[in-house]
Amino acid sequence: MRRFRVRLPWQFPVPLRSQSNRLNLARRIHASANSGARQGKFLLPGASAAALLMLGVLHAKRMYDDKKLAERKEKGLEPEFEPDLKASFLRLLPLRSMSRFWGSLMEVELPVFMRPAVYKGWARAFHSNLQESALPLEEYPSLQAFFIRSLKEGSRPIDADPNCLVSPVDGKVLRLGQLRGPGAMIEQVKGFSYPVSSLLGASSSLHDTKEEDVSGDQTEQNTPEGSNAKSWWRVSVASPKLRDQTRLSPKRGIFYCVLYLHPGDYHRVHSPADWNIFKRRHFSGNLFPTNERAVRTIRNLYVENERVVLEGRWKEGFVAIAAVGATNVGSIKLLIEPELRTNSPGSTILPSQPYNELVYEPEGTGVMVKRGQEIAGFNMGSTVVIVFEAPLSKAREDGTVSSEFDFCIKAGDRIRVGEAIGRWSQS
Repeated sequence: MRRFRVRLPWQFPVPLRSQSNRLNLARRIHASANSGARQGKFLLPGASAAALLMLGVLHAKRMYDDKKLAERKEKGLEPEFEPDLKASFLRLLPLRSMSRFWGSLMEVELPVFMRPAVYKGWARAFHSNLQESALPLEEYPSLQAFFIRSLKEGSRPIDADPNCLVSPVDGKVLRLGQLRGPGAMIEQVKGFSYPVSSLLGASSSLHDTKEEDVSGDQTEQNTPEGSNAKSWWRVSVASPKLRDQTRLSPKRGIFYCVLYLHPGDYHRVHSPADWNIFKRRHFSGNLFPTNERAVRTIRNLYVENERVVLEGRWKEGFVAIAAVGATNVGSIKLLIEPELRTNSPGSTILPSQPYNELVYEPEGTGVMVKRGQEIAGFNMGSTVVIVFEAPLSKAREDGTVSSEFDFCIKAGDRIRVGEAIGRWSQS
């Protein structure tokens, strides 16, 4: 029986020319692959270089703006409102979700051996005084517990003068002054103002304050004379106006003070006086940063941001404290209302959305707090705005009214809990 041996196609001998063609084809494929690899090597560095260049340009512009700002301050000129691209870009970011994510990270418990190193690193970066902490660093289980830490007893002595209003927080004084006339305005920065009613709410009892003097203008203690005229016209059209009947009594004046809390500051809020808290309002809003640069570039910053307003009366009349949230500071805690939750996932930030208001019981008495008593707190840095009534002296012969209440501080000063904001003499 004859056997036949069958060869597969690739087992036949290949002519020399065919082998040469295959070698040339392999070389071309290898060269093409190397070329693509070389192009890939240049594509990634090219994109990275473009991104770095863009970041460098933005950083250089910011340094230039900061230098100009420093030069203006040296000349005694105030920074003016000047919106920029960064402010517009912030409106596109999911800052509320980002703040909730940051909050969840802050609540993660740290290993005991890591806690001192982490907290000391934070203190060096933001100039925090760890000697005032009530507990050893190892006993703060998370960053959140560290940020809202209490202080040693006696760290913040309260001014004993009964005729003064004390600071509720540690922070930097941004703005302060007296409000006069219908449609009273708080100046956010030179060139832009917002109505008091937009900050406190349309139902604020400030609107029911009895008034007789209708001729006064808004005055600022930290702005040059004549600078407010521009501010009156730079108010957002969407902001509600104060009721026409909101004017000032010649015996009582409305004053305000804006205090910014740096990330390294003590983060608890204390009572500025002995007073009765009648109402709480929660405004769900954005969470823009509230640093000095944001104040200069974002319209209606304090009006748009999420905030909690406590309102009531002290011995001199109306008083309200607005705790304003910021990026990564969506959680505002009230000791007098622990169940309050801010920056909730399901909450919306529509301008037409009504705020949530709670009247504390018993009605007419509310919650009584003492000067220096702890009432609230929030994480990282943020802002507190105080609006209050204080005594005014009698009218002068020229028709003007001089203030009996005098601020003890000025814009740019650092102040701590318990230090006097202003004083007046006993009538």
